[in-house]
Amino acid sequence: MTDKTDEISQLKREVAELSGLALATGVILTQLLQANLKRELNPWNSATKLLAEARTAIENFPAETDGERDPAMKQRALEALKQYETQIRSVLPA
Repeated sequence: MTDKTDEISQLKREVAELSGLALATGVILTQLLQANLKRELNPWNSATKLLAEARTAIENFPAETDGERDPAMKQRALEALKQYETQIRSVLPA
């Protein structure tokens, strides 16, 4: 039983580590995109184009396996894209 508990604890630590890395990456990328888009002549159109291209790339990403993970991964990526869109647009000039 202790082996299973140790394995679960290890997996929880790994998930927490990966979640932290993903959060930091998302924050850095969002800030970079915000800074770059603010410099554009038409930041709203540039943001719309960038996000549309990202959405298309995610939707067209080829599945590596036929398992359940791939649809869930794409769905989460599209949800994350919506989050980033809100964050990016929140700082763009009107």
